[in-house]
Amino acid sequence: MVGTVILFFAGGAVVAFSLSVTCICFFRIFYSKKRRPLGEDEFETFDGEAYDPHRENMVALMREIRAMPYIDVSLVSYDELSLRGKYYEYQKGAPVEILFHGYRGSGERDFCGIMFNSLAMGHNVLMVDNRASGRSEGKVITFGAKESIDCLSWIDFVISEIDKDAEIFITGVSMGAATVMNASGYELPKNVVGIIADCGFTSTKAIIKKVMRDKRLPANVFYPFARIGAIVFGHFDPERISPIKSMKKCRVPIIFFHGDADSFVPCYMSVENFEACASSQKRLVITHGADHGLCFPHDMEGYFYEVKTFFEGAV
Repeated sequence: MVGTVILFFAGGAVVAFSLSVTCICFFRIFYSKKRRPLGEDEFETFDGEAYDPHRENMVALMREIRAMPYIDVSLVSYDELSLRGKYYEYQKGAPVEILFHGYRGSGERDFCGIMFNSLAMGHNVLMVDNRASGRSEGKVITFGAKESIDCLSWIDFVISEIDKDAEIFITGVSMGAATVMNASGYELPKNVVGIIADCGFTSTKAIIKKVMRDKRLPANVFYPFARIGAIVFGHFDPERISPIKSMKKCRVPIIFFHGDADSFVPCYMSVENFEACASSQKRLVITHGADHGLCFPHDMEGYFYEVKTFFEGAV
């Protein structure tokens, strides 16, 4: 009898521990709290010393973006979320580039430099707020899984609401790169003529385990709890889709960027995505000395040159 009671309480303790760890993993990794709009003189920048040399210029560029005219746009996602974006028109009939930001980021922060590269290319720009970010609805970040389906919706939006004949480029940084790579695994409209994937990871599993190891946590122990949390509370399986798997189906011209000093998403992940990519037109650009998301500010002229020459030959 005593042994049964001990087993009962021991089992209950294990269940309680497992549930607690699962909840903690879900809320720390996937859950997005309610966002407060930034004030007129508030600007979100990256943390870390690597960004200090660029911070002042980033804020100046964000001020410039806020002063530019744009059209506020929105759509309803496949799962009934209101998704928001800003459309900046360079010229009627020009190609449209859709920008997808990174994890817990914003278009303004992540593309304050690259957006001007897009405009210099002669592209109209649609800067998207991902689900669970910015002004878009949602409370769960899915590391490019559901966001890639949203990407398809934004492509359809451009075709139906802006220009049915538009050439479309889809560009992403970090998790945004995972988003556009995952989207390439679906059957894309012929309007989509190019993809830019900047410092993207190979899979949700790989990047979560990498970050856990960085925090000195036993990744093999805690990752299964994170996955269960995503499935139970977030209603998605982080292993259902991944950039490296999607690359095997990619047929669109794609250029990869990654800094070899990236301290968050290892550079080898873009190498592996590039090697897995089935597109006959692909290029990998490794920027020496650039940390995470800093390929463009680290070498603006080189970034512009690589994008321009690649797509001039591919499109």
